[in-house]
Amino acid sequence: MVKNIVLTGFMGTGKSSVGKELSTIRNIPFIDTDEEITKKFGPISELFENHGEEYFSEM
Repeated sequence: MVKNIVLTGFMGTGKSSVGKELSTIRNIPFIDTDEEITKKFGPISELFENHGEEYFSEM
């Protein structure tokens, strides 16, 4: 049974690095939500500029 691991924290604290390593060790997919949002909606900086931080936080 695959169990999800969710990493949260401030920007630049190593969540992606740790997540990628854990995904390799546990043989489970790694999903970076920032990358997924960028694929679907465009650059996060533009989302902030055009819609504000609250809009981004509610996604």
